[in-house]
Amino acid sequence: MFSLDNTCLKKGCLDGEVAVVTGATSNVGKGYAQALAWAGAKVVVVGRNEARGGAVVDEICADCGADAAIFVKADVCVAEDIKNLAAKAFEKYGKVDILVNNAMDLSLNGTILESSIEDLDKSYAISARGVMLTAQAFVPEMIKRGHGTVIYSTTQSYYLPPMLGGSIYTAGKAAATSATMSLASEVKGTGVNVFCLAPAGVGQINPDSVKSMDDVNPAQMSMPGFDGLIPIDAAGAGLVYCCTRASELHATGLLMGEVLRVMDYPFPHPETVVKRPAQYIGDMQLTMLFCFMGHPIPGDE
Repeated sequence: MFSLDNTCLKKGCLDGEVAVVTGATSNVGKGYAQALAWAGAKVVVVGRNEARGGAVVDEICADCGADAAIFVKADVCVAEDIKNLAAKAFEKYGKVDILVNNAMDLSLNGTILESSIEDLDKSYAISARGVMLTAQAFVPEMIKRGHGTVIYSTTQSYYLPPMLGGSIYTAGKAAATSATMSLASEVKGTGVNVFCLAPAGVGQINPDSVKSMDDVNPAQMSMPGFDGLIPIDAAGAGLVYCCTRASELHATGLLMGEVLRVMDYPFPHPETVVKRPAQYIGDMQLTMLFCFMGHPIPGDE
């Protein structure tokens, strides 16, 4: 049985909320969906694999009740699929309060020089196009009610060895992150809160050796506080924590490990967690992020 009883979170802290989670049939998306349901939200599990989606829903309903979740098969790149997703979510639950954009094809992790242009198109379609389509499907209704949360599950904005996530993958993620932060500016003051959450260390892959998340070896890396990767239930806990504080997090970006540290997550190896002040940049610097990267201008003293 999925449980976050060992955390600071209160069961039922999201009672009455309805959440849509894309890419929720496996890995971190599954953890997000399970955690939201544990916290009391009704969950629409979204993905392309009906068998895996049905299995996730079965697990959630076994833990949280027969009406706790439904599966909707959808490709986030396809406008008709998103229209159908919205129709089924509203038909079943009457509203959507939380939108978690998590879908991505983790096999799109090649290099700029060696990948096909079709791979880049797919990366942008799943990430940026998917974010725009789901925002248009769900955010207007949130604005009408003056209540909602939109989260993009992001990553680094460009590939830098030895970080994991190849050039094609991060290009799509960067575009979607930019779109999400622009959306945050567009909806400011409406009661809809928008932010990015980077689940670093949760199901990351080695782009040189892995073409599927099913092939991930947790021993590839060790995140502070854990043996290997951050488990999906911990990632789910971090997401729920952020949802309960969405109004304070509007127009920000957060790293999963930092969220877990702030919420005093019961790390199995707390002695390895480094406590340090978080560093942030202002809105204007954020809009011109790539102008502030790297080394100083030669001759600038």
